[in-house]
Amino acid sequence: MTNIISSSSISPLICFFVFFFWLGHGGALGIQHSAPAINGADKIRSQFLHLLRTRRSPQVPLTVEPSKPARHPLFQQVPTPTFSEAMESCPKADIKNLKQRLREENFYLHTEALVSSWIKGDTMPFLFDTVIPPFSLVDCKSLFLPFSSYCSKKVWDLIKLADYLTQRKDIDPKRIGITGESLGGMHAWFAAFVDTRYAVAAPIIGVQGFRWAIDNDKWQARVDSIKAVFEEARIDLGKCAIDKEVVKKVWDRIAPGLASIFDSPYSIPAIAPRPLLLLNGADDPRCPLDGIKTPTKRARKAYAKAHSSNNVKLIVQPGIGHEMTSLMVKEASDWMDRFLKQ
Repeated sequence: MTNIISSSSISPLICFFVFFFWLGHGGALGIQHSAPAINGADKIRSQFLHLLRTRRSPQVPLTVEPSKPARHPLFQQVPTPTFSEAMESCPKADIKNLKQRLREENFYLHTEALVSSWIKGDTMPFLFDTVIPPFSLVDCKSLFLPFSSYCSKKVWDLIKLADYLTQRKDIDPKRIGITGESLGGMHAWFAAFVDTRYAVAAPIIGVQGFRWAIDNDKWQARVDSIKAVFEEARIDLGKCAIDKEVVKKVWDRIAPGLASIFDSPYSIPAIAPRPLLLLNGADDPRCPLDGIKTPTKRARKAYAKAHSSNNVKLIVQPGIGHEMTSLMVKEASDWMDRFLKQ
């Protein structure tokens, strides 16, 4: 279903949340891959994982390194980011002695820049690859709480994060959800697509049609958000201005498949039947609404085939550009509550 709800550009900072349930007991838990193959979903996931593995060293193991506590777990930036008001509006449960029951964890997951990616072609740092970021956990036993970070995450990092979370005895591996805003929304989208251990997803102002934008000359706003790499490509290609050929070549090099086989019309339906909420602004130039019509239509077909039509939803907020709003935060939080607290 599509909900149109009545109710600037966002800071370039990237953010996402991973929601999970802590267990009150210590039984051994295995990694779960629960989603069945739907319309070739397993095949496209396998192709995407193969792509990730072709551009990284297989010798780098997963290690965890403790780090210092975050000054403010929700906002690891000074000054406070522009979207803090929306984040502070996130619904909060009335939990007795919450501060005394919280335990914060901060750590680095070690697993092995854009212009460099264009020149060398050996990394994919825009969306797919690793930048070795810090992570934060806020732990309150038996309570539903978010893992949060506002650092530059990539899809590979989130796969490794799922490896880590599902190995912990105090986390239910079947109830891990992910959301994010802007580029963090893209990360949430692709992490949920490629890794079925993310049981619920709610990308905010992140889902878009990259090929649609090229074909319909609506790529400018997205290109302007990371313009340096496109300017470098324009010069190398001998162009007087950035055009759709430059845009396609950059995407093909720094994020292969982003504007073709892994674009939203193919990767969004592959999330079925796991619960998926898409949140967009009606006037968002970076994620044009017309560009997500095809992926939304295909997703609904995939969910209907899986007898899970109620597990997919699109919310479009009128009069909103590329901006995360309090309404979006509330809807994403409610979506997590609905499916992870069952």
